[in-house]
Amino acid sequence: MSVQSAPTAKGLEGVVVAQTQKSTVDGTIGKLQYHGYNIVDLAAHATYEEVVYLLWYDKLPTLSELETFKKELAAERSLPLELVEMMRAFPKAAHPMAVLRTAVSALGVLDPHSEDTSPAANLRVARRLTAILPTIVAAWERIRNDKEPIAPRSDLGHAANFLYMMRGAEPTPTEVDAVDTYLVLLADHGMNASTFSARVTTSTLADVYSAVTTAIGTLKGPAHGGANQKAMEQFLAIGSPENVEAWFEHAMANDIRIMGIGHRVYKVEDPRARILRERAKALAESSGDSTWFEIAWRLEQKARNHPYFIERNLYANVDYYSAVVLYQVGIPVDQFTALFAISRVAGWTAHIMEQWADNRLIRPRGEYIGPRDLEWVPIEERK
Repeated sequence: MSVQSAPTAKGLEGVVVAQTQKSTVDGTIGKLQYHGYNIVDLAAHATYEEVVYLLWYDKLPTLSELETFKKELAAERSLPLELVEMMRAFPKAAHPMAVLRTAVSALGVLDPHSEDTSPAANLRVARRLTAILPTIVAAWERIRNDKEPIAPRSDLGHAANFLYMMRGAEPTPTEVDAVDTYLVLLADHGMNASTFSARVTTSTLADVYSAVTTAIGTLKGPAHGGANQKAMEQFLAIGSPENVEAWFEHAMANDIRIMGIGHRVYKVEDPRARILRERAKALAESSGDSTWFEIAWRLEQKARNHPYFIERNLYANVDYYSAVVLYQVGIPVDQFTALFAISRVAGWTAHIMEQWADNRLIRPRGEYIGPRDLEWVPIEERK
């Protein structure tokens, strides 16, 4: 008897798994929108806090709504003392994403109301996690370098406060603009792997802490959030703008992947890469050191003029220039993915709340390709 199987799509490519109002990506024309607003306009005019509000409430805030919202976020920035002590006990060599994943899970343990999954409670946890992730990341950077964590400041915006907590000094306006733009651009991106994993966890009726912990674990992988770290490691390996051509020729001759070039969805230039290229250039000009921007720019030009990349429509993606931006503002390379999480938690929690509003257990099928109807063999007779 033959066994009928449903059509398969490896990696669920092209399969619609949910309806969403949060964001949409058109990879054929390079267009990303958050709830109908073009990312180009948001990057030019909106702060990260405005984008978070948009993703959660499906509308841009008024001036008074934004001021209230910023105060609500600022009030949630401080770490519980129990969590700080726990982080002090972590191995100093632990990867920042492993620390972040564990810290978020611990927050759920420390929250006496974590099992409350009512709409109001889910929104409360979304605010808490969005506000506190930058504090966790900054505190870990201090702790692993034998320094005391710096308390958050309520008078600074989301991006500025993070840089202040991490470095101990107020950032420049150019640095704040670059990081805030980065946070805006990475806040959501359709049904990406980490967002999907968060929705899968939510579909089982698990709490928000569990869903965000799942998402952080998914983002940690180099095929998703870890790609910007790999891109910067590539630029560091090149070392100097004068080395780009020789490095590129060696890479092409030895099938070495150019990290940050190409995207699963975009068949034209990633609009986020174009915006971050401008911010990376502005940072280079303001600091007087254009080394890393020049390396990235020259390597991109080599790739864009090579037949391999032309034939396959491969362009710089968001990871490519975000790596340069983050490195120029002093973020350690192994913290890059944690910065991605600081931004994307807005999208994760928006999708989590959307999943709760119209939930169905996400339970796809797998196509079995193994043997069938084998006869049992007693252990003493097996070979």
